Amino acid sequence: MEENITAIQNVIIENRKRLNISGVKEVISFDDETILLDSELGKMTVKGELLHIESFNTATGDLTAGGKVYAVVYMSDVKSTGGFLSRLFR
Repeated sequence: MEENITAIQNVIIENRKRLNISGVKEVISFDDETILLDSELGKMTVKGELLHIESFNTATGDLTAGGKVYAVVYMSDVKSTGGFLSRLFR
């Protein structure tokens, strides 16, 4: 099933050391291993080492981060129904 997506977002990783993301609405939380963002296309997690936000322009939604990037993951908007045990004890 395809979604009707009108937002545009770019994610550019340069040599796993620099990350440029457009369409960022908010930085939810960050530390040197994880950056959690709310973007035009949903929540996003950046995992890595020695991560730091170099700049974030709230007017344009452009974010630049440095450090060693291991993964960039979009998180599903679908609510979890729980694991096996939660379904078992309904």
